[in-house]
Amino acid sequence: MTGRQAADTITGTGGQRQTPPKIMVSKLILVGLAGLLAACSTTPPDERSDSRDVFENTNRSIYAFNMAADTYVLEPVADGYRSTIPEGGQQAVNYHLRWASMPSTAINSTLQGKFENAGLATLNFLVNGLTLGFADLTQDHDTIEQEDFGQTLASYNAPEGPYIMVPILGPRTGRALTGNIVDFAMNPLRVFGSGDEVQTVRQAQAPLGAVSFRAKNFDAFNDVKYNALDPYARTRSAYYQIRLGLLEDRVGGTSPTSEDAFEFLFED
Repeated sequence: MTGRQAADTITGTGGQRQTPPKIMVSKLILVGLAGLLAACSTTPPDERSDSRDVFENTNRSIYAFNMAADTYVLEPVADGYRSTIPEGGQQAVNYHLRWASMPSTAINSTLQGKFENAGLATLNFLVNGLTLGFADLTQDHDTIEQEDFGQTLASYNAPEGPYIMVPILGPRTGRALTGNIVDFAMNPLRVFGSGDEVQTVRQAQAPLGAVSFRAKNFDAFNDVKYNALDPYARTRSAYYQIRLGLLEDRVGGTSPTSEDAFEFLFED
């Protein structure tokens, strides 16, 4: 065999140098390991898709719209609200919003067999109704568990439904959104309210509720909005934990307040 023939045997008949099989396999293994390590280091649990979020692409688009609305409207208004409105005024708003939910709490508590809670909610509504709920005359706001129709549906084993990001309102499940619609119809000022002043208060409830909630959870909300790797997934995870906490009170737990609920947003 001539020297040229020997060279052709090593490099191949085309004269191009071939990569030995062992080196090729080693490179493939290294590339695979690098990809695996990169995936593990950059994909935290919150970013993984949730099987309940069947409309995720649409939901993410709506979430982006909601965050834009928050940035330009709700966040600055809530910041001004918490810095300029006296604590007593903010508390009066909280009392009124809670009072307006008492008929819903009384009815849903009855449907869930929580008769003591239903009685307390009814008493709270009647007594504090003297001030349209802006003053807590009964001093029992810590003893009443707020109940909504979504919780009632869950108590009757109604399916949870898909995860839905609602424009302006934020995250819901199908069951919770249905419950919100029913609870909205139970607003006492819609049913019994009359007079321009009462109707003005009713019309202000929704924006006041949004601003009050945003102000109470200002730092927690901003932490997710500006610091989370995936704010959408973090919000979704927190929402499910909050709803789970509300539903677990049916088996001996306690319902979290809005302040307690948003502590989930700080968890890693």
